[in-house]
Amino acid sequence: MNKMIDALIIGAGVAGLYQLHQLRREGLTVQGVEAGSDLGGTWYWNRYPGAKFDSESYIYQYLFDEDLYKDWTWSERFPGQPEIERWMHYVADRLDLRKDFTFSTRVTKADFNGETGRWLVETDTGETYDTRFLIGCTGMLSAPLEDRFPGQARFKGTILHTARYPKEGIALEGKRVGVIGVGATGIQVIQTIAPEVAELKVFVRTPQYVLPMKNPKYGPGEAAWYKSRFEELKGSLPNTFTGFEYDFENTWADLSPEERLAVLEDVHADGSLKLWLASFAEMFFDAEVCEEISAFVREKMAARLKDPKLIDILVPKAEDYGFGTHRVPLETNYLEAYLRDNVEAVSVRHNPIKEILPEGVMLEDGTVYALDVIIMAVGFDAGSGALARIDITGRQGMTLRDEWAKDIRTTLGVQKYGFPNLFMTGAPLAPSAALCNMTTCLQQQTEWITDCIRHMEKTGKSVIEPTAEGEDAWVRHHDETANATLISKTNSWYTGSNVAGKPRRVLSYTGGVGTYRKKCQEIADAGYSGFAMR
Repeated sequence: MNKMIDALIIGAGVAGLYQLHQLRREGLTVQGVEAGSDLGGTWYWNRYPGAKFDSESYIYQYLFDEDLYKDWTWSERFPGQPEIERWMHYVADRLDLRKDFTFSTRVTKADFNGETGRWLVETDTGETYDTRFLIGCTGMLSAPLEDRFPGQARFKGTILHTARYPKEGIALEGKRVGVIGVGATGIQVIQTIAPEVAELKVFVRTPQYVLPMKNPKYGPGEAAWYKSRFEELKGSLPNTFTGFEYDFENTWADLSPEERLAVLEDVHADGSLKLWLASFAEMFFDAEVCEEISAFVREKMAARLKDPKLIDILVPKAEDYGFGTHRVPLETNYLEAYLRDNVEAVSVRHNPIKEILPEGVMLEDGTVYALDVIIMAVGFDAGSGALARIDITGRQGMTLRDEWAKDIRTTLGVQKYGFPNLFMTGAPLAPSAALCNMTTCLQQQTEWITDCIRHMEKTGKSVIEPTAEGEDAWVRHHDETANATLISKTNSWYTGSNVAGKPRRVLSYTGGVGTYRKKCQEIADAGYSGFAMR
C-alpha cells in the first residue's frame, strides 16, 4: 500500500536535513529517504583518508538558529570527515530529524500522475509513497564514476572509488597502492597515505593548480571569536560572490604590478581559497590576467618541487588551462609527498591507462604497475548525475534522464519544465552546482522551496511547474553569464566534459551567490513569475 504524504525528500545531507526540518515546521507530513545507512550526505559517503573541509568550519554551518550554531565548537579551521560527520549527527539529534528518515533505502522510480498532481515513488526495499512534492536533495557530487577502465572486475586486490570508501577503512601499511586522479579528492588521499604505504604510484593525467592550506587548531579564544560573529556572518555570507566570508575587493587595472603581486602574496599566505575567491575577479574573464595569476601559482608550486621531471608532470602549463577555471584544491604537503622515495608520479596524459589487469594497471605502451590496492579518485557525474540515475518520469512520459541527455536545463536550478512539483537542490544552473560554500547555497535553496510551498498553501494551489518561456529565460541568462567566463572555455567537470556524451554547459551559475539570491527573491516577489501554478 502506498504511504500518503505531503513531501518526500531524497537525501539526508546538508540540504535534506534542513529541508525536512523546515517542511515539518510548516505542518506538512514529510518523509526522508537515504541510500546510506546513516545521515550525513557527502560526509557519510566520502570517508577516504584525508577527507576534510576546504570551507572554513565556522562558515560551513546552518545559520537559521543561533543556539544551534553556537552550541557546537570546531576543533580547527578545516576539520576532517569524522568531526564533520559528528556535527551533522549533532544537528539531526538536536532537531529530532532521524525519526522521519528511512535509511539504507534507495529511490528507484518516480512517476508524476497528471490527474492527481502527485508523485508515485518506489524504493529498492519495496516501500512506495504517494506524495504531493518530490524534493531531490541528492548532492552535486554524489554520482561517482566507478566503472572507468576495462578489466576492473578482474583485479585481484582491492579496487574502489573514493566516494565508496568503507567505514572500517582499509589497511594500507606495507601495501603497493595506486591512486588514479589528482583532483581535490585525489590530492587529499595522496598527501595522507604517502607516509604509510610501501609504494605509492600516482597516475596523473591533468595536473592541478594547488594552494597550501593553513589549518590552525581552535581553542576557547578562537571559538569565542567566530561565535561572536554569528550575526555578521548570517548577514554577509548569503550576499558574497561565492558564499564565503571573503569577497573580491581589488580591481586589477587599478593596481600597479608591484601592488598586484603584494595582493597575491597576501592571499596566498592566508592558507585558504582566498586567492581563488577573493583576489581578482578578472581572472575569470580576462585571459591575460588569468595567465599572470596562473604563472604566480606555477612558480610557487615549482619552488617546492624543484625536480624538473616532477614539475613537468605535476604543474599545469600555460597552454593547459588557467588558474581558477578548474576546481582549486587546498593541500597540506601534497607536493612534498612526491619527494619521498616510495612515491612515484606516473604521467598518463600521453600514455593513458589501457586496462586494469589482475595484478595491476597497464598503460597504453604496455607498462604494467603491480599493485595491491587501487584507489580511484576519478570524479563524478556532477550536478545532474544523481537525479538522472533515478527513473523519474514527468508529464507526457518525459523522463529526466532523457531530457538531460539532450540538454542540461533547469529553472533556477530548483525545478525543471515538464516535471511538476519536483524540486531540486545542488542541481545544474544554480551556484550550488559548484561555485559556492555549500551550506550557504543549500540553505538559500531549501528556504526558497519552503517559501514557495507556503505560498501555494496560502493561495490554494496544488501544482507548480516552470513555464517553457520561464525556463528558456533562465537558461539564456545563465548561458550569457557563463559564456563570458573562461570557465566555459575549459574542459572540466564544471562543464560536464569529464562524462562521455554529456551535453556541454557550465553546470554552475556564475553570476554570483548574492546575485542569484536576489533573482530568486525577485521571482518570488513577482508571484513566482516564470512558473505556472494550478
